[in-house]
Amino acid sequence: MKVKELRELTLEDLKSRISETRKELVDLRFQHAMRKLENTAKLKSTRRSLSRMLTVEAEMLDQAKEESSK
Repeated sequence: MKVKELRELTLEDLKSRISETRKELVDLRFQHAMRKLENTAKLKSTRRSLSRMLTVEAEMLDQAKEESSK
């Protein structure tokens, strides 16, 4: 998912996607350890997607903090 699309989500939707992506990453790591993962690039792309989501979440929380302090 692109950053622009992530920024359009609500904070609750973003948190649920982060949770889903973390579960997917655990499953991929398990499959990789058991030598069942055919597309190992999926591991890298999922990790990067999670990182993007966490960055956008941090931006949203910072923005909310700034607005509440004004």
